[in-house]
Amino acid sequence: MITIRRREERGHFDHGWLDTSHTFSFAGYYDPAHMGFRPLRVLNEDRVKPGYGFPTHSHDNMEIISYVLEGALEHKDSLGSGSVIRPGEAQRMSAGSGVTHSEYNPSSAEPLHFLQIWILPEKRGLAPSYEQKTFPAGEREGRLRLIASRGGREGSVTIHQDADLYAGLLSHGQAVTHSLEPGRHAWLQVARGEVVANGEPLRAGDGAAVSGERSLEIAGSGRAEVLLFDLA
Repeated sequence: MITIRRREERGHFDHGWLDTSHTFSFAGYYDPAHMGFRPLRVLNEDRVKPGYGFPTHSHDNMEIISYVLEGALEHKDSLGSGSVIRPGEAQRMSAGSGVTHSEYNPSSAEPLHFLQIWILPEKRGLAPSYEQKTFPAGEREGRLRLIASRGGREGSVTIHQDADLYAGLLSHGQAVTHSLEPGRHAWLQVARGEVVANGEPLRAGDGAAVSGERSLEIAGSGRAEVLLFDLA
């Protein structure tokens, strides 16, 4: 079964400096029918104006992944980590027992467009940690490249949950098939462009919950970028 979550159904707020859409309940957006999917708890699409961002704030007991689509994201945290994340890179911060951090658009001219992802950890109170890796376009072109997993398989960033996150770039006519083991579920998020997933057309911002399917075929309808979560 595939359940579509259309982009216009998401919670949406325009704060001037931040234009944000929430696939699941978050901050001032609450919908008891959309509190997450399996351990995937937050999936926000954020657009941040130049020179603005999220000032220092705290988190705990959450695996937080940032995936930049356009522009750059400057990260600083209480672990001493400081970096800039750009397209083709994935940042993972395990908040664990507690961490403070800030996220800003460091550019004076270019907007920032990124996806903020929160995954519930399998254990509470873990030691906070940070990781960032690059996944070149060539590794994502016409395929699903593993970018986050428990154990950091295939050079992916490590998350503390039985979840795999893949990223893919598809051109018109390109298709990929992802097999799902019995009892596994998937969430497909279209970051850019348009695709057809098991016969269902999806546009940028659309998401799809997948349960009870043996596989998911994703075909590009023009240039597209997707994220696929394989979840317990």
